[in-house]
This record gives sequence, structure tokens and C-alpha cells, in this order.
Amino acid sequence: MDRRESFKAIVLGAVSSAILLESCGTKTEENVAEVIETPAGEPGRMPEEVAHQEAVSSKTFFAEHEMATITLLANIIIPADEKSGNAEEAGVPEFIEFIVKDKPEFQTPMRSGLKWLDIECLNRFEKAFKDCDEKQQMQVVDAIAYPQKAAPEMKKGVAFFSLMRNLTATGFFTSEMGVKDLGYEGNRPNLWKGVPDEVLKEYNLAYTEKELRECVRYDDLA
Repeated sequence: MDRRESFKAIVLGAVSSAILLESCGTKTEENVAEVIETPAGEPGRMPEEVAHQEAVSSKTFFAEHEMATITLLANIIIPADEKSGNAEEAGVPEFIEFIVKDKPEFQTPMRSGLKWLDIECLNRFEKAFKDCDEKQQMQVVDAIAYPQKAAPEMKKGVAFFSLMRNLTATGFFTSEMGVKDLGYEGNRPNLWKGVPDEVLKEYNLAYTEKELRECVRYDDLA
């Protein structure tokens, strides 16, 4: 599976949108004061946001068996390669655990999907997904990973794997590892030294002394 190209545009768009929405938000003087008083470890966050995250993080939703299955699936979806680590190393299982607690509407689809996966493996191999060997695991994954090719009786498995794939991609490509994997650097100040000389010569153009002095001369910053 291609781990990057199909997600890159979506992820970059989501990141840009989030930044835009945050920058467009209005804060009263009271709100600004609350942000300033936020603990040093959580800069720029409202106290209620910090409290909400702490409350969500203090609970556990998935059982150990379920987390083991989620980790295996996440690493199948995004394995390690020469550029970066796998989904597990990027913290994707923990991300999914957090998301289902933060967004309870994901709890039933994820839990029932994990149960479906184990039942399918029990019917095929007489053991749960996490206890199957790699060949057996991939046999089941291949049966549900491609909606256009999947058999009708695999409909529930296809829906679950699509959700799992979306959560895995989101978790990976919004992690530090995933952002580096994409090469996304965000808005950064740059140093523009003008159009290169060879390009100017090609079009028989040149900067005036005034333009060099006021627009494109950065000798003191180089």
C-alpha cells in the first residue's frame, strides 16, 4: 500500500485549515489572560482544553487484546520504510485510543469491527487475528482492504478496515514523525535574494541600483 501520496494533499489541507480556523478565532481580554495563565507545559491552550485532555487520557477504552490487534493493523497499513518508522512508532495506537474516547461515536464501529475481525479469523484459522501468522493476517486484510474487489459478505469488514485506515493515516500524518515524512515545514521566514542572475540575463533584464538597495539586497543578513 502507498503510505504517503494518497494522504498528502488531504493532510496538508487539514493542517492548513486548522491553522486558518485558529488564527481567525477571536479572543476577549479574559480569554487571552486565561491562555497566558495556562501551565508552561501547555502553551497557547485554554484551561478547559487541558482539563478535557487530562480527563479523556485518564480513562482506558480498549482492552489489551484489542490494542494488540489495533497495533498489528496499524503497522500493516503503515509499515516502516527507509524514510521513517511504522504506525506504532509514531504513536498511532495511542492516538486511536484517545480519539475513540474523545469522539464516542467511533467506539461502537471500532469495537464491533475488531470483534468481526476475530470471528472471521476464528472461522478461517480457529484463532484470533493477533494470534494468526503473518500470511493468515494478510489473507484476511486483503479480503477487506479493497472495497471494489471485496466480496459482498465482507461488507462489515470493509467498513471497519476503511475506518481503521482513516484513523491510522490521520494519526500517523499528524504525528511528528508523519509531518517529517511529508516534508511539511509550515510557514517559515525566508531570505529572498532576488531573481538569479542567469534568469535575468536570459530575459535581458537587470535590477536598478534602487531595487538592489531597497528590495533584494540582504548582504547584512546573509
